[in-house]
Amino acid sequence: MTLLPFHRRDLFAISLMVFGFSAGASPDAGPQLWGIDYGGSTDPALARRYNLLVLEPGFNRPLAPLRGKGAKLLGYISLGEVHMDRPFAPALAKAGALGDPNPNWRDARYADLRHPAWQTMVLDELVPTILRKGYDGIFMDTLDNAEALERQKPGMLASAAELVRAIRKRFPGTTIMMNRGYAILPKVVSHIDIILAEAMASRWNFAGKHYEMTSADDWEWQAVKLNAARAANPRLNLMTLDYWDPADQATIAALYARERAAGFQPYVSTLALDRLIPEPRS
Repeated sequence: MTLLPFHRRDLFAISLMVFGFSAGASPDAGPQLWGIDYGGSTDPALARRYNLLVLEPGFNRPLAPLRGKGAKLLGYISLGEVHMDRPFAPALAKAGALGDPNPNWRDARYADLRHPAWQTMVLDELVPTILRKGYDGIFMDTLDNAEALERQKPGMLASAAELVRAIRKRFPGTTIMMNRGYAILPKVVSHIDIILAEAMASRWNFAGKHYEMTSADDWEWQAVKLNAARAANPRLNLMTLDYWDPADQATIAALYARERAAGFQPYVSTLALDRLIPEPRS
């Protein structure tokens, strides 16, 4: 696996010199240590270290052993696409609510956010099922697909925003975390609690099959979106998710330092997101 030749001191220096503004997070702004684990064998001792955890709700397991004191657990839900191994996928396909496969994840098909069958399933079945299992809220993924498909399917963006607002209205006391979704963010910023910037400083290169740093422009573009969202909703928590080889502890530590220097709450993992990876000790 080819990695870019970044060193910890270089990365941290760049973050301070080029991206010197802060998201304005206060010490009590919300979860300070968070993580994602879509695997089915989450380590309870490690899980309890986190203030916020995003988990795959499809596994039937007790949540109490994974919950630290005062922590919140969020169940994953993909709104912009559906993996075909989900039990509800055949019914959606039959109803015409699913589109083409995602080229990066061939087992997933794009969801038509405009389709009543999908909207009804999300509001009446999927979100309630997650909450009944004991989760404190939901983590909404793949809403960026609405922007990518808007030209071919006009109305996707409006429907995506309306679905987020409908979730908040239907479940007012739940914690709602949204992954990116920047095209609809201004329309839903007051209806969510947490915004996640995925692949903020580093990402997986699907073509080259290696981890790489994002460009300075890419990082700044997301940072501007996060800060604008915080300005519109001062209670919003700003999280980042970066991807890197877990064997390269120095670069991972530098990624944490870079994001925190800008006022964000970071987590660094592998593309699989199938286990919790502790932050390197300084």
